[in-house]
Amino acid sequence: MSLALDFAHFTPLASLAGGLLIGAAATLLVLGNGRIAGISGIVGGLFSSMFGGLAGAARGERAWRLAFVAGLFAAPWLWRLVAPLPAPVIAASPVTLIVAGLLVGVGTRYASGCTSGHGVCGIARGSLRSVAATLAFMAAGFATVYVVRHLAGG
Repeated sequence: MSLALDFAHFTPLASLAGGLLIGAAATLLVLGNGRIAGISGIVGGLFSSMFGGLAGAARGERAWRLAFVAGLFAAPWLWRLVAPLPAPVIAASPVTLIVAGLLVGVGTRYASGCTSGHGVCGIARGSLRSVAATLAFMAAGFATVYVVRHLAGG
């Protein structure tokens, strides 16, 4: 097993800039709107507001959630103005992707949030529950990679 660093894909400045932008966005959302920038909660609340799950303030809830999700979709298009986007490489079958997506969805429901909500925002707020959830996410990811790449021969 080689532990050599892949310098062709080593992008510390772009990674730092991305991390700073994510941190700034999460900070602005919590300070300006009092909301946590957890993608699963934002998207879940968006669908809930669209189908009558959020009574009363549904219109206001829908507006900021739609704006946030629109920003997620717009970001790569804006980045293309600065630098080329990497070519996507998906080395998995559609069935594997569907099963993986369903497992991630179940995991976010059990954990009451996703890696962005717990890993970025929760840990920054000092939430012990978020630390535990993020450790569980990371352990599950490490175990999955180990099993798929080393035990199952993928």
